[in-house]
Amino acid sequence: MPDTTYTGADLRAAAAAAIRAPSMHNTQPWRFRLCDGAIELLLDPARRLPVGDPTGWAARIGCGAALFNLRLALAVAGRPGTVRLRPYPAQPLVVARVVAGPPRPPTVAEQALFAAVPRRHSNRAPFWPVPVSPRQRWKLVEAARAENAQLELLVGAAPVGALAEIAHTANRVLTAAPGYTAEVRNWTRYADADDGVPVGSGGPATEPQDLLPGRPFGVRTRAPGRDFEPEPVVAVLGSPRDTATDQIAAGAALQRVLLTATDAGLAVSMLSQPIEVPGAREQLRLALGGRVGVPQMVLRVGYGQPGWPTPRRGVDEVVDER
Repeated sequence: MPDTTYTGADLRAAAAAAIRAPSMHNTQPWRFRLCDGAIELLLDPARRLPVGDPTGWAARIGCGAALFNLRLALAVAGRPGTVRLRPYPAQPLVVARVVAGPPRPPTVAEQALFAAVPRRHSNRAPFWPVPVSPRQRWKLVEAARAENAQLELLVGAAPVGALAEIAHTANRVLTAAPGYTAEVRNWTRYADADDGVPVGSGGPATEPQDLLPGRPFGVRTRAPGRDFEPEPVVAVLGSPRDTATDQIAAGAALQRVLLTATDAGLAVSMLSQPIEVPGAREQLRLALGGRVGVPQMVLRVGYGQPGWPTPRRGVDEVVDER
């Protein structure tokens, strides 16, 4: 009879992959524990951004992305699990509970996505002038659909320009909010650290002519002629609704899309300012005609040099084996 419980070794191996997930400002808002032979993922409220993420949306997106990596690691180890999101109504910080299922060999697709986990990095630099093929775009759309999400790709000056206007308006609202700039600065790293965004990973400093807004993590000035692409491929990821459970599931869909892009040799950066401002988010939803449901993330997709990794806390700091 197959073992239907996870061990401390399973927990640590899965957490080692889960911590490679992206999170807003690289706050890493997750913890992991064993509970009656199951692995549970918890949101760490101490790592939620009080100014940039007052509702916990970004923390739940990050935890959902970590959950996808965790699921993938267990599947590749031949020990896939069954996931229940927010299993305890009285304990909203418990994001998910993963119960061991029957052992099976991993699929080729699971192995390919898992191999992309350590290679996935946000690329905040300008992309090369190489078009993204229709086949690669289709793969990204299908990756979102596999997680019950929708991905709408915007191509061309008019739709991308409309989104850029919404994004810049949202960015101005955020920048004017009390404490926002200080919070971003607080998570910018100028020396070695195990969280936050190093200035070397932050991309070049933003300039007035940039089509899309960026966070002020980067300090490097770009060389002449190294402007961002004038017509990037921009994608909007959306979920059917906007409950806490939907946001966690959207984080898992986001990570599947990011790993699919990495496996295809694509570079991606995330743009969440239009999601963080409620009015901008609603404007974006209406502009898309409801085709993605509720927008949960905006992505810039293309080809470029490999992104720069951001640091992570060690497994020992985020797991509880009791």
